[in-house]
Amino acid sequence: MGMSEKQYSMKEAMLFSQRIAQLSKALWKSIEKDWQQWIKPYDLNINEHHILWIAYHLNGASISDVAKFGVMHVSTAFNFSKKLEERGLLQFSKKENDKRNTYIQLTTQGEDILIRSMETYEPDGNAVFSGALPLRDLYGKFPEIIEMMAIVRNIYGDDFMEIFERSFHNIENEFTEKDGKLCKAEKTEEELA
Repeated sequence: MGMSEKQYSMKEAMLFSQRIAQLSKALWKSIEKDWQQWIKPYDLNINEHHILWIAYHLNGASISDVAKFGVMHVSTAFNFSKKLEERGLLQFSKKENDKRNTYIQLTTQGEDILIRSMETYEPDGNAVFSGALPLRDLYGKFPEIIEMMAIVRNIYGDDFMEIFERSFHNIENEFTEKDGKLCKAEKTEEELA
């Protein structure tokens, strides 16, 4: 069989593409509404909150890193980062060995807002979480959506997924639960040394 011969029909291809598009759009609409409600008290929009999240997990990200991992245009990443800088939540810098790229770093105030937003996360007000809860009740765990992750990996690459995983690994290691709320874990003497 030649390389140009397809292993799928046009109908199959179109149905799959449209199924993913419709599901993604429906999910995003719900996620967007929940995310906006969650961060409303901090006077942030979704892009700004996402940039703070990326800056926290990448610790010294370039604007192009923010664009790549935030799935946004470079000008969007720069403009919203600039707004965060004006509010004192981010600071911009250049590196001695890399004058072309602009880097961002969370300020103490920026980290405080991000941590507070994480501490006030309320799962009951999250439609996607609530929608997945019956599956968790049935199977004893949340869906891992491994097929979706494989699709994203094939589109955005290993770097993207590495950062994606790192951010969740960081939360796993750096946060604890106290009285039903998420809070930043205290560093031990060993970790501070």
